[in-house]
Amino acid sequence: MNAPAGRLQPTPGQLALAAALADGGTAREPRITYVDAAAYTDPARHVAEQARIFSRAPLVIAPSALLPEPNMAVPHDGFGKPLLVTRDRAREAHVFLNVCRHRGTRLVEGREVACGPRLVCPYHAWSYALDGKLVGLPRGETFPGLDKADYGLKRLPTREAGGLIWFSFDEQAGFAEADALGHDFDAFGLAGLHLFRRRTHDVPANWKLIMDAFLESYHVLRLHASTIGSFFKDGVSTADTIGPHQRSAVGRDVDEAAVRAGDWPTLRSAITYTYQMFPGTVLIVSPDYVNLMVMMPQAHDRVLVEDFMLIPEAPATGKALRHWEKSWALLDGGVFGSEDFRAAALGQEGLESGAVERITLGALEVGIRHFHDQVEARL
Repeated sequence: MNAPAGRLQPTPGQLALAAALADGGTAREPRITYVDAAAYTDPARHVAEQARIFSRAPLVIAPSALLPEPNMAVPHDGFGKPLLVTRDRAREAHVFLNVCRHRGTRLVEGREVACGPRLVCPYHAWSYALDGKLVGLPRGETFPGLDKADYGLKRLPTREAGGLIWFSFDEQAGFAEADALGHDFDAFGLAGLHLFRRRTHDVPANWKLIMDAFLESYHVLRLHASTIGSFFKDGVSTADTIGPHQRSAVGRDVDEAAVRAGDWPTLRSAITYTYQMFPGTVLIVSPDYVNLMVMMPQAHDRVLVEDFMLIPEAPATGKALRHWEKSWALLDGGVFGSEDFRAAALGQEGLESGAVERITLGALEVGIRHFHDQVEARL
């Protein structure tokens, strides 16, 4: 059970980032580093990343709020195989291959959430409980000796922590870092938030170009000058790491009093916390809502980005609905869609032209260097 919003408290790590911002941001080594353009333009790199990173690492697939009640399921096709995310009657989350164990037909089609105690295959009506167990098949006498226990859905390693559902294609995957991050997300009350909107963007760019944008604050006052740039202080940011993941903080109006207060309303009005979860997930904590973005590479020059907006509770009035619609339009349609994703697409075109052999990173972009080091270490 999550603590009521008024009792949520920041973690020591979150407070440490706030304190660093109050001192003007963490000092960075003033040097230039580089990333080869081929990291974004080489098709062979995409193949290697799929085999050595996305097929092995724990991946975030959705917020817990996508399936808020028992006996809910949603198909998911973004990671190259047909998947099915479910919450069973005991409220446990699972990620299965969305494949009937009879003849291999896709069990559930579409992308919307389905509700009900059973999933019924449209081909021969084999039926499954939301925990994956085969519970029924027509004309069972024609399958003499068949043990239903041997025909449950293929479950992938799954962990729900801190309001996020993680999975992996690797049966040996561990989720220790998901649990560690979950403590931070519990501090935001993430598991108790309401899913207001979700949208999948099809972006003609390498997935790492979008990750790069959320690993530095250098662009905020410039690219976002007409939207959110005026809310932030230029270059006032800091970051640390949790395993291969990064946790950063960008200052709005940070002072020692805000840090000493130590409460979320004060800190969240002064700081935007962002979590860059390796390999391709970003969590952005705004003053009164959260955006989760999940990246699903499709080719070296194409990525699907699913954006989830999570709010404290379902809108109860027309005024509340209009408030959240305005925030959704600002972030998903403006800041992300028209600015960040557009910049990534234009950057892909520029890198593909051959005009830039390597991108140049300054002292405000060290998070990008750290991220690419993590990628390279696995290739």
